[in-house]
Amino acid sequence: MRFLHAGCGGSDLPPFLAGGPYEEVRLDIDEAVKPDIVASLVDLGDIGSFGVVYTSHCVEHLYPDQVRTALAEFYRVTDPGGATIVIVPDLEGVTATEKPLFECPIGWLSGLDLIYGCRYDAGRSEYMAHHSGFVSETLDAAMRKAGFSSVTMKRLPDYNLMAVGIKGK
Repeated sequence: MRFLHAGCGGSDLPPFLAGGPYEEVRLDIDEAVKPDIVASLVDLGDIGSFGVVYTSHCVEHLYPDQVRTALAEFYRVTDPGGATIVIVPDLEGVTATEKPLFECPIGWLSGLDLIYGCRYDAGRSEYMAHHSGFVSETLDAAMRKAGFSSVTMKRLPDYNLMAVGIKGK
């Protein structure tokens, strides 16, 4: 099975996905991270189809109209019966303050970081500002609008929100 890691950056797959019985294909807009495919999330191009599409902390960097396009692109390249996994910051109950919410490997993150983009990444790349935000209801609706026949939502630790959309057969 082919597995698309969309917006891979320099990141490895998380432990719950690492080492699976699949061929990981890495896609990113930034050729400096040496992806297998250089492409935008809003125009994946003719890359074939995948049993699983995975993206983590990428779609919040898109404007709302681009989010719709990106999710439709993920749907397009997902095999019938396959899954698309989307992880974004969970803004449920988050306020725009400097108050630390949780610590991650790069430091303490606040509500402002979750809403507008991580201050530690500021200036590192033109792609790092957040232009969209999500709570469970809005991400679920966006996945369904993209065409996924079944969507499961899960709130994860440290203000992460995961949607798993299944493409009907």
